[in-house]
Amino acid sequence: MELVGVLLAAGRGQRFDPSGVQNKLLQPLASGDPVVAASARNLLAAVPRVLAVVRRGDAALADLLAQLGCEVLVCDNADDGMAASLTLALRSSSTAAGWLIALGDMPYVQPQTMRELLATIGRGARIAAPVYQGQRGNPVAFSAYHLPLLLALQGDQGARAILKNHAVSELVVDDEGVIRDIDTRADL
Repeated sequence: MELVGVLLAAGRGQRFDPSGVQNKLLQPLASGDPVVAASARNLLAAVPRVLAVVRRGDAALADLLAQLGCEVLVCDNADDGMAASLTLALRSSSTAAGWLIALGDMPYVQPQTMRELLATIGRGARIAAPVYQGQRGNPVAFSAYHLPLLLALQGDQGARAILKNHAVSELVVDDEGVIRDIDTRADL
């Protein structure tokens, strides 16, 4: 039963830099690692196959992710919203039993949390999401059961509507990383 990690890294990060000059995913954390490198390493520690989606023209990001061991997919229509990146990755791995969908700007999620989410799918859950101190976070795992709904997504909503309208196995975690992303310079 193959479970695949999906790292969404094709956004513009305009809250971080409205001009679009500095890619927030390449900015160093306190550890010195670029944001996306920490996100990718954590995901790779949890699942052997990771598809990382980047936007066309982002060679530095694509090269870094490939060096780390991700399979890099280039999303030509990334500006259409997060769904374009997600559906590209899902189509590229459509025979998988499930996916752990992670965000490139969430470098603090612990690999153990990701492994537990995948294990929840492995035990038969159709959707598994982490909850930290009452707040639902990311990444979210989906079984292949929801592939048709996931492939039908459009725009920048991601899978929120699916989470809202279907049963979710909530995994209570002691991992603040599931609600901590990098949106502004202060978040670094």
